[in-house]
Amino acid sequence: MISIRVLNARDEVIAERSHGEEALLCLDREWEAGDRIEIQTEPAAHLRARMDVTLPEAEAYLPEGRMTWRIPMGEHRLAYAPGAFEGKRHIISLRRMTDKEIREDRDLARNPADLRGDTDFYPHCTANVETRNESVFAARNVIDGLRFNTYHGEWPFESWGIGAREDAWCLIDFGRDVIAWRMALTLRADFPHDAYWVSGHAVDSNGAEIAFDLQKTGERQWVELGGRTVRWLRLERMVKSDDPSAFPSLRSWEVYGRDAL
Repeated sequence: MISIRVLNARDEVIAERSHGEEALLCLDREWEAGDRIEIQTEPAAHLRARMDVTLPEAEAYLPEGRMTWRIPMGEHRLAYAPGAFEGKRHIISLRRMTDKEIREDRDLARNPADLRGDTDFYPHCTANVETRNESVFAARNVIDGLRFNTYHGEWPFESWGIGAREDAWCLIDFGRDVIAWRMALTLRADFPHDAYWVSGHAVDSNGAEIAFDLQKTGERQWVELGGRTVRWLRLERMVKSDDPSAFPSLRSWEVYGRDAL
């Protein structure tokens, strides 16, 4: 059973819907501060989730069978498409993934439903710095499924910004063991405003690491991971080019592989 409940800041239930395989909820309400969506299902569930009409469908892994989704408000909305979470009618849909979907090779990092801060669902992206703590430079942006990278500071050009920190790192937690074959990094390429990284390291949850080089390009740059089984991956020790700009940024981080079943 998949259950959806919408609650306000006073923990009052505004709407709810349940279904064995696919839960669909249409809600007439203007979102208010403190509103949240709570999903309950069996533990270790893989769901396809669409949290707003403007958001692409996400793959969400719920290790404990629950997913708490806070409605983005205020400045947090700037990282989403204009009109996201606005208006008086909203749709939420969740369906159970099939065994075939779970076994398929795919971008394991992609999660347009990821939120800033602590979450109880995965994949989840975090970092030790986000430029000026602004949502358009948050770590979650690199797994939102978009790769528009020729501008900066607004949707659809949101990115992970490092605030000129030389010790910046970014981590994707998959929430379970996965087999990772390769990853693709897409740098933000708003040159000459942007700089770029010439090299970096990918460290995994086993303590192994891979050094890689990067070029000044807005295209995907591939790094082979060799089919390693990991719970998380972290980018670190990113070395900036000698460009005058102080702003290297990451637009997209894709990790291709499958669940370790």
